[in-house]
Amino acid sequence: MKKEDLKGLSADELRNEIVAEQDRLLKLKFAHAVSPDENPMRIRESRKRIARLNTELTVKSRQA
Repeated sequence: MKKEDLKGLSADELRNEIVAEQDRLLKLKFAHAVSPDENPMRIRESRKRIARLNTELTVKSRQA
């Protein structure tokens, strides 16, 4: 998702996205531990996505 897409989401939607992305990250980490053939860049991208979502959630909570 682009930054513009994140700005259009509500705080509840952001929280739901964060939980879903954290679940994906956990599954990626487990899969990578079992079989290192997994693309490790997907793990990095997932962590960055979580950080972006948390940043946007913080911005929204400060505006309220």
